[in-house]
Amino acid sequence: MAAARVLMSGRPESVSFAQSVCGLLGAGPGLGPWPTYCGLKRGQLVLSDRPFPGASARLPLQRPPFCPFPALDQQPRAPGAELPTNRGVDLAVAVVLQSSDQTVLLTRRTRTLNVSPNLWVPPGGHVEPDEELLDGGLRELWEESGLQLPQDQFFWVPLGLWESAYPPRLSWGLPKYHHIILYLLVISQESQQQLQARIQPNPREVSALMWLGPDVAAAVAATEDGTDTPRHLPQDLPPSVLQELLFCSAVELEENGGARPLVLPMSTLLRTTPATADSKERVSTGTKFALRLWLQHLGR
Repeated sequence: MAAARVLMSGRPESVSFAQSVCGLLGAGPGLGPWPTYCGLKRGQLVLSDRPFPGASARLPLQRPPFCPFPALDQQPRAPGAELPTNRGVDLAVAVVLQSSDQTVLLTRRTRTLNVSPNLWVPPGGHVEPDEELLDGGLRELWEESGLQLPQDQFFWVPLGLWESAYPPRLSWGLPKYHHIILYLLVISQESQQQLQARIQPNPREVSALMWLGPDVAAAVAATEDGTDTPRHLPQDLPPSVLQELLFCSAVELEENGGARPLVLPMSTLLRTTPATADSKERVSTGTKFALRLWLQHLGR
């Protein structure tokens, strides 16, 4: 068994792979989020539905309505279809990087990645054992975008937690990966233009990047995967306006190492997770959750 990464307060063992973390914390059938007490330890995350010694934050925890883990015990599995038994729930961190002019950075994962290809997400990835969570996030930001932030030119706050599975739906197949993603809001004193000038994306992981302002982020965040129609979409963002906004702030990597402007139609950004497996370009469900939390933080 790998080292415990996600634990429940008062339990020495880690959460097992097939267990729903939200369910263990008392989540009901609704969409959430559920307020969760967290101990942000080096290389580990300790969770509880009530205060405990060492808890350093109280964060919203959410899962998608189609999360496979609550249904695993109720769904018969074909012979030979087994879930991993030698590991628990993995811990990941993602950096919602905010510029001084209030835009946030998203990157598009390459088509060749085994997990979540072609999805728009904040920079992030696994936390290493014995690694502080912020250090893990800043390391992933540097590895994927080439950005290193001067220590005296940013501050940060934890935004929220997301229970993630891949494949994301049982209709895609049994999950092979189970993560709790900690979203960290890192607020830079530098402008989007200053940050963009230093970006050198890693082409093995990133195929494009864009900066979203609050208006466009609100439109993206308002699409709720698992529902039939988007909710509360702003009425003043027709496709032509959205394309104009993104034309100046999105770039796509070229095979020769250069970059070109990228125009994304509204339908791509508002696309939801399909019932059957595909790798169509879209914003991940967890990213929409993180954008909602970011907008709430701006409102405060």
